[in-house]
Amino acid sequence: MTIFIQALDFNLWDIIIDGPELPHIISQEGIKTLKPRSSYTDDERKKVQLNAKAKHVIICALNSNEFNRVSPCATAKEIWDRLEVTYEGTNQVKDAKINMLVRCWPL
Repeated sequence: MTIFIQALDFNLWDIIIDGPELPHIISQEGIKTLKPRSSYTDDERKKVQLNAKAKHVIICALNSNEFNRVSPCATAKEIWDRLEVTYEGTNQVKDAKINMLVRCWPL
């Protein structure tokens, strides 16, 4: 999947790994909210579009169960992170698998 996405557009991969910088407004009270679409700059619009494109590429590769798992995610990075944990496990799970393999491997 990584190679497929990079081959389509390397900027998509950057959005998935680094996350998009979705346009925000910080109020005088310090509350951070999403900026209205009508006030996006061209650069902000491109970033939002790249995120949508990256989400589309990932979602097209999912079955209905996986889609239901990631549908609440707002960004491609959130989708990727959720799928990564689901299929690879957390770092603790990875370490436990390695330790189990090392102990069970005959010398």
